[in-house]
Amino acid sequence: MAAADSPSAALRRRDLCSRGIRLAGKMRADVVDLLDIYVEQQGLDASVSVAAVEGVPLAAVERWDEQTGTQRLLENLAAYRAFRALLAQMLEEQREQLGEADAGLGRALAAVLLQVSAFAYHLEELLRLESRGIPGEEGDEPPPLPRLSLFEQKLRGLGVLRELAQWAVRSARDLRQLAKPSPATGTAPGLAESP
Repeated sequence: MAAADSPSAALRRRDLCSRGIRLAGKMRADVVDLLDIYVEQQGLDASVSVAAVEGVPLAAVERWDEQTGTQRLLENLAAYRAFRALLAQMLEEQREQLGEADAGLGRALAAVLLQVSAFAYHLEELLRLESRGIPGEEGDEPPPLPRLSLFEQKLRGLGVLRELAQWAVRSARDLRQLAKPSPATGTAPGLAESP
C-alpha cells in the first residue's frame, strides 16, 4: 500500500483521473450525438419518457459524498461492464432489424461501445494503481434480457443511451473527486479511506 501513497503514484493517479475525465467528456458528447441519431432512425419522440430499464445501472446515488474512492471506482467499473454488454446487444439487434440499411447508426453504436470498453479498462488501471484486485466480470454483466417486441427494444435502447450519458457525467465527477488533493497530506485522497 505504501507504493499507492508515494508521490509518483499520486501523480500517476492524478494523470489517470485527468485522462479519464477527458474520456468521459468525449464519451458523453458522442452518446448525446448518438441519441439524436437513434431517436431519428428509430422514429421515436425525443421527449418520450422511459421507465427504468431492467439491467441498466442507474447513475443516481444517495449520499454520493460519503462514498470512498474505491466504492466510486468499483461502481463505475460495474456500470461500464454492464453498458458494454447492453450496447453489444443493441448493436446485434440493430443489425438484425436493419442489416446494412443503416450503417451509420451501427457505426455510431460500435464507436460508443469501443469507448465504453476503453473506459472500463481505464478504470481497471486506476484500481491496479491502488493495488486493488480487479473484480471478475461474472456478476457485473446484466442477465440475458427477455425477447422484446421491436418497439420495446427501441425504448430499451433509448433508456440505455440516456443512462449512459448520465454515467459519463457521474464518472467525470467521481474522477474529479479522486484527483483532488487531500488537505492533510497534499496528495490525492487514498482510495482506501473509510466512509
